[in-house]
Amino acid sequence: MNSERYIVPAGNGRESYLSDRSGAEKVRELVEHAAELDLHQKPGPALASLIQSIFGFEAVAILDADVNEVYQLGEWFPGVEETVRNVFVFETVRDDPETGLIRRVLRVRNLPIGALLLRGEAEEAISSQIAALIAISFDRYHAFANEMRMESAKRAEQLRSTVLDSLAHAYKTPLTAIQAAASGLKEMGNLSAAQGTMVSLIAEQAAQLNLLTTRLLRTARLEAHSLHAELVAIAPLIEDVIAATREQLANMSIKVDLARDDLSLMGDRSLLEAMLTHFVENAGKYADVGTTVTIGAAERPGCIVLSVHNRGPVIPAAEHERIFDRYFRSQTAEHLAPGTGIGLSVAKQAALAHGGQVWVTSSEHEGTTFFAALPVESQGAAI
Repeated sequence: MNSERYIVPAGNGRESYLSDRSGAEKVRELVEHAAELDLHQKPGPALASLIQSIFGFEAVAILDADVNEVYQLGEWFPGVEETVRNVFVFETVRDDPETGLIRRVLRVRNLPIGALLLRGEAEEAISSQIAALIAISFDRYHAFANEMRMESAKRAEQLRSTVLDSLAHAYKTPLTAIQAAASGLKEMGNLSAAQGTMVSLIAEQAAQLNLLTTRLLRTARLEAHSLHAELVAIAPLIEDVIAATREQLANMSIKVDLARDDLSLMGDRSLLEAMLTHFVENAGKYADVGTTVTIGAAERPGCIVLSVHNRGPVIPAAEHERIFDRYFRSQTAEHLAPGTGIGLSVAKQAALAHGGQVWVTSSEHEGTTFFAALPVESQGAAI
């Protein structure tokens, strides 16, 4: 094992220096060195070196169960890694004078996180103190590492949202020019049938790209937590969603079921519209032709529950949670309609940003219903 050795200065010789000091003094020195460990690096190798140098053990082996690594120093018998792992698995705490082996379990808040195997002599209490100090050092390292990973993920997410927002804004300018040019060509007239068809196709696809770009901007706002709260009337919200998805619902009947016509809540209207649009578009993709898609809004204590129901392929119970994960698509329905697996994840994030939640129910008898429960007074910290 390659690691930095912590050398304890010896007066007239290392052995006499070590033997002249009490166990408490050695533990105190270990504490001081452990407090100075660089938490950007795994502490196991440095701790093994410290323990051998300070206490004079012939060999040291430490298991960090969290990363499943064994750090060993000194001359060990073959299979020592398995031995120290067994100490952890079977929670073996034992001193064996005949072999000189000392076994300890590393614990944090009574939870086993690793194991320590020593060869040499030490008081039982001292060995236990060494094990406790190693456990604390491991706990500090893993807490720090987790914090660094979270901070790195946060920075990456912020960068992704910024890039997404920049791209969406950049697309808006050429799309506006394309739409204006297509409209101008139509107004000029004197187009052949083929030319007219091509201009209509350009206008149609430009409008679709404009819609997708608008959704990108909404997603960027959602992930950047820049939400705008206002009083949102539910009935007009549903009307706008139906108007925007009329093409997807062309082969189905639409039913609106409101608890009251004057339902409203505090929230970001554009994101709530995007959330409900994703639910309705999803229903339009998978509903059986000729069936009814029902958009509902019910009152519950302190919240409003929006729902979109359709009859189509059943979503397996095992996928009810995963279906809201980004890029996930149900294997039972992915061949029925194209998609990216992003829409429902955005719907979930929009609900969460408002302090709400989403879920789905699906069965052969009842059909499939997507729900979003949203507080009447938004609890989203970002709003």
